Amino acid sequence: MVEGNHYFPLSALNREHIISSSHQSTCPWKSLAHYYTLHVNGKASENAAWYYPKPKAGSEAVKDRVAFWKGVQITS
Repeated sequence: MVEGNHYFPLSALNREHIISSSHQSTCPWKSLAHYYTLHVNGKASENAAWYYPKPKAGSEAVKDRVAFWKGVQITS
């Protein structure tokens, strides 16, 4: 968990439910975040998941991991 968010391995994502988004944001200590839009049961959740492809030194815990906005239900 980082800053109250659970980060899951990118490899665990079901790729049929995600589309890369053009949205990005910057965290001063983690670096540039990239986003995914989730598509489940005919509904889209814009920019509902994010990841840091090249985290800065000191934030390696988020490398190759993805987090979701609160309210996104995670199932296996």
